[in-house]
Amino acid sequence: MHNFKLSGKEWRQILEDYRQSHPEVTVLDPPDAIQHLHNRQYMLQEVADMNFSDSYGKVGVPRQLVVKRDASSIPDAVNRAGLRLPLVAKPLVADGSAKSHELSLAYDRYSLQKLEPPLVLQEFVNHGGVMFKVYIVGEAIKVVRRFSLPNVSRKELSKSAGVFPFPRVSCAAASADDADLDPSVAELPPRPLLERFAKELRRRLGLRLFNLDIIREHGTRDHYYVIDINYFPGYGKMPEYEHIFTDFLLSLAQGKYRKRSGS
Repeated sequence: MHNFKLSGKEWRQILEDYRQSHPEVTVLDPPDAIQHLHNRQYMLQEVADMNFSDSYGKVGVPRQLVVKRDASSIPDAVNRAGLRLPLVAKPLVADGSAKSHELSLAYDRYSLQKLEPPLVLQEFVNHGGVMFKVYIVGEAIKVVRRFSLPNVSRKELSKSAGVFPFPRVSCAAASADDADLDPSVAELPPRPLLERFAKELRRRLGLRLFNLDIIREHGTRDHYYVIDINYFPGYGKMPEYEHIFTDFLLSLAQGKYRKRSGS
């Protein structure tokens, strides 16, 4: 399944004009809402604002700092913000390009000067080396385990220095579903928590097709963090995607038909 993502102001205007003149056409997700996820400064803001918790657990975002220019000022900015090392450095723009996936892990403040702004610095949360990719297709949710970065101990942190590029840990080959993992690390987030959280986030974002990268803080049973949101991800990596996607499109068509027939 290939997805081609075109963007830019001009393209959004063309789509908007087309939508206005063809009201019978279903727009899956509005371009302006999609645009919101292309900037990591704002991407996680809705999750932070939700301050979500229920009897199954709580979902937050790691503390982060946006750096738009001047790499030499980063160590002081990190100090002032009180961010704890290590830090994950991510490009500010998340547009699906190869560059937007170039992440690094910084072990000491002074190496941060080697980074290239604009970027987002996010506190690294130990999570047992496993991440949960939560695919959202309308009301359907599918969760897949992926290998991620291993925990960083305080001892390791004190001995290490530098900025190291991430391997691409979330590709399909890094599936952790069949691995022999510690059950406390491998256990999927509770289904009711994900359903409630996804429903509220869909409403806030105004989107129906995206996925969440979620981690569980190591040593806790119910503290989760959303570390990234991707719009229209590669659904080919999602189990049963053909059925889920077909059901989603059919439900949209049926909803449209019901509206027209007034039933």
